[in-house]
Amino acid sequence: MAQSILAQEPEVRIERAGNKVTAALVGAWTAEHARRVETLVGEISAEADRHHLILDLKGVHRLDTLGAWVLDRTRHELGEKGLASDFVNASPEQHILLNEVAYRGFQEGLKPKRSRFVDFLVDVGQTVAGAGNDLVRGVAFLGELVSAFIRVIVHPRRFRGTAVINQLEQIAYRGVPIIVLISFLVGAIVAQQGIFQLVRFGATPFVVDLIGILVMRELGVLLTSIMVAGRSGSAFTAEIGSMKMREEIDALRVMGLDPIEVLILPRILALIIGLPLLTFIASIAALLGGGVTAWVYGDISPDVFLTRLKASIAFNTFMVGIIKAPFMAMVIGIIATLEGLAVQGSAESLGRHVTSSVVKAIFMVIVLDGLFAMFFAAIRY
Repeated sequence: MAQSILAQEPEVRIERAGNKVTAALVGAWTAEHARRVETLVGEISAEADRHHLILDLKGVHRLDTLGAWVLDRTRHELGEKGLASDFVNASPEQHILLNEVAYRGFQEGLKPKRSRFVDFLVDVGQTVAGAGNDLVRGVAFLGELVSAFIRVIVHPRRFRGTAVINQLEQIAYRGVPIIVLISFLVGAIVAQQGIFQLVRFGATPFVVDLIGILVMRELGVLLTSIMVAGRSGSAFTAEIGSMKMREEIDALRVMGLDPIEVLILPRILALIIGLPLLTFIASIAALLGGGVTAWVYGDISPDVFLTRLKASIAFNTFMVGIIKAPFMAMVIGIIATLEGLAVQGSAESLGRHVTSSVVKAIFMVIVLDGLFAMFFAAIRY
């Protein structure tokens, strides 16, 4: 048994003949004899100094990846010193293994000189180009959406009313509690801070004007849009992205169905209908929170609050927020669905596009709100 084990160990017989050194390898040149293999390779390298080395593999009955790699590395190192070396009597299997594990020196590539300022300009340019591409894609997608809407009007049977009602339930009905809660708290906070500042000038009652105008024109629709973008927009991207990953959208096309009519149009219609309703509810909740806070902190009774609120706001104040809502819904829906359709076949891609959807939608909602503010100020509405 001991003789069998010893016979398995790698050995080498080195013979000199003129300017050639022949290393006859014997045994198993495998990972289990790694130390012995390294020792023998060191002896071979020392004997091969200034000679042509021939590695004879005839006696090698076992050769694994480690043994082949060490032998090829040795040949590579001798080649760097200007010494020739060759394998002989290798079996076809050993030839394949030696070729697969061919040793390559790893040299660190030269790092190109870079300027931080140039890199900054490159990043800015790429960002601007990406924003431009997103804008073009959004306008093109809006055209497809309008085209699908016209087809549905021309052929009413293609309208999916059940899908719209289902999305309305998800977007509007199920979103009411969180939107009411956050709007109530924000209205209360704004009223409290307004009272603390106005009391210095003896103008506490003007907090009612502040709350009424701010909530009706800006805060109601802005808070609602941001919450819908984070809640429903991300859901749209995740749902459509998952369908894209599972090739369900391609399956719809194969079945002769238009994915825009089936998946996207009901969602965006539900957003356009639901967001103004949620905006109205959010505004009422914020006014309620402001009224409660004004009663507690400013000693303004509900009757006085309602009377002054009626005098401070007009119908156009209410309509400003309602007019903004459908446009913001359209922007949220287009961004969410575009990001969903851009998902590739990995979970990482899905997560990245969901995040991008929420960030882009919130950013565009705020930009759109600013544009509307300038527009309404210009026309004095």
